[in-house]
Order: sequence, then C-alpha cells, then structure tokens
Amino acid sequence: MGRFDRYILNRVLLSFGFFSLVLVGVYWLNRAVVLLDRYLNQGQGGSLVLEITLISLPSVIQIVMPVAAYVAVIYATNRLNADSEMVVMRAAGLSAFRLARPYLVFGILTALMLSILAHAVVPFSMVRYNDIRTKLAEAISSRLIEPGNFQEPVAQVTVYVRDVGVDGKLEDVLIQDNRDPVREVTYLAQEAYLIQGDIGPQVLLFDGMAQSLDNQTRVLGTTYFDQLSVGIENVGADTTIRLVDHRELPTHILLSPPEEILFFVRREAAWLATEAHIRFAQPLFAVPAAVLGMACLLSARYSRFGLWRQILLAAILMILLKLAENAAIDLTKQQPNLWPVIYAPTLACTLIAVGLLRYSDRKWRMPGAPSPETAPLERPA
Repeated sequence: MGRFDRYILNRVLLSFGFFSLVLVGVYWLNRAVVLLDRYLNQGQGGSLVLEITLISLPSVIQIVMPVAAYVAVIYATNRLNADSEMVVMRAAGLSAFRLARPYLVFGILTALMLSILAHAVVPFSMVRYNDIRTKLAEAISSRLIEPGNFQEPVAQVTVYVRDVGVDGKLEDVLIQDNRDPVREVTYLAQEAYLIQGDIGPQVLLFDGMAQSLDNQTRVLGTTYFDQLSVGIENVGADTTIRLVDHRELPTHILLSPPEEILFFVRREAAWLATEAHIRFAQPLFAVPAAVLGMACLLSARYSRFGLWRQILLAAILMILLKLAENAAIDLTKQQPNLWPVIYAPTLACTLIAVGLLRYSDRKWRMPGAPSPETAPLERPA
C-alpha cells in the first residue's frame, strides 16, 4: 500500500474510531440505563447488574459498528473534498477505482472485525448473559420485593406486599392464584418469607387464611392457617431444562447441529443453518458498503455548496439496502431453503458501487480524452 493509500486510510480510520466511540457509548449507555432500572429495582446487587451490562457490550458493538463505518467513510470523503484534496487527486489523473482502493481495504478490515464479533465474541458473551438471566429468573424473590405494588411474577398469579423488612420478611401479603381454571384461590397472611423449594420458588405464609372459589358451583370456602407453603412456579413447566439460545452456539454447530442441540434449541437444522449464513453475510456487506459511501460522494464535481445531495443519496441507498437485507433475513427464516437470498443485498451493493465509480470516471473525463488507466505517462524533460 502506497503513501497515498495510507493517508486516506488513516483519515477514514480516525473518523471511524471517533464515530464508533460516540455511537457505541450512546447506544450502550441507553441500554445500560434500562438494565440498571430493571434489575436494581428488583433488588439485585450492583456488581451483578454491572456485569450483565458489560456482557451486553459486544452485541451493541456488532449493531453499531457498520453504521459507524459508513458514517466515517462519508465524513472522511467529504472532508477530503472540502479541502480540495480529492479534486487534486482527480485532476492528477487518478481514476475512481484507484481512489477506492483504501476504502476497499477499510471495508475488509471492518468485515474482519465484524466476523470476529459474530463468530467468536458475541456467542461467548451470550452464554454468560443467558446464564445470568436464568439465575435472575430462578430468583423469583427479586421480582416480589417491591412493596406497595401489585405484581404478576408468573402468569395468572398476582402478588401484593405492603412492606419488606430488613431480614427479608414480607408483611401483609396477598396472593391471587388464577392458574386453575376450575378454582380461584386468594391467600392473605400477616407475614411471609420467600424460599427456594425442591420444585421451585415458594412463599411461606404465616397467620392467614385462604379463600377458595369454585367457578362451577360458585361456592366460596375459607380456611384459616398458622403456616402454609404456596408454590408460584409455572404450572406444567419443566424447570430442570434451560432452552439454548441459538446466539450462544458456534457457527460450525449452526451449520451441522447434532440432535441434542436441536432438542434444546427447539429449531430445525435448516433454520439454524440460515442463522450461520447471516453471520457470514452481515460482515461481508461491510466491504462494498465502504466503497459505496465513497462512490456516492465521488460522483459529483467540486462545488462550493458542498456535497449534501450526494450525502443524501448515500443515506437513502444505505437505508434501502438495509431494508432489503432485513427483508431477505425475514424471508429466509420463513423459508430456510432460500438462504442464498441473504447474500443478495451484498451483491446489489457491489453492483451499485461499481456503477457509481464508472459513472464518476465518465463524468470527470474530458470528451475524446483517454481513460486514466490507459493515458500515457509523460516523462518530464
């Protein structure tokens, strides 16, 4: 790579670093605030909440990095044009395809970083992320310690707690259990404790009563008790099995999943293979996208009013291509045998970028003049 290519690549990389830091920071902070609000209000420790927010960072980077790369290409190219550097390069006889070389290198570097995230970092982080979420889901007490509010920890079960003591004692507890379609049960107790039983989380009630309403006969029965244990686990749910998130799985397993993986994922092999192709297609899209952003701005001559039309064109093209990519992903998830469609947006982006580069060369070429690639180089006298 020559000095000229390194100069442009350095400008693009500096812009990419800035926009990546800003966009990832904003997106991650927004997501972290939601997680902090959710789990801290449920009584979870600050270290656990901090860990789960940090684990979610690779997924955030994977989402934001393509946007940051495209914005960096447009910004750097616009600065080169505003400083007349791009105009001087074109006037020196460099073709659009020659100017696209450092952008192509930048696209390849971005694709490599996205591939590492998609195939290694994100699956590894998702394993830990889902493990923590499973532990939080099992710790049902974290969803019941907010006093003064009616809450529904599981479907058809409503819980109200007036206050929570420092020792974990629940005071003035009401539990409405509507899971049985034949009988509705309401439990009232002066105090209670949350415990982890053999079959799941339970509430140990003291000094209360249970009102049972038969929905068929409409007969209400009342029972007073000194101590009673009420299970609040999901009826009919197998709490010993944790389903596997497909985002946890390595790519080679997605391509050829064994039978036990299909059982825990609850997906077909063709559907998982489609997810693997998505991991390949999304990083690959970054290569022509980097060239496309530069080609859009290069398609105009120098103007004192700037390149706002070309910047708008670049934004519209990328939005349309991303919409096409999302539509292709949705289609292939519904019909996994159409997995080659996933790569169609990448091919379309490549064709558009090449077309814009050829258009830019024809626009800059004087009538009757040879192309920059075929023009002879004159040796100075």
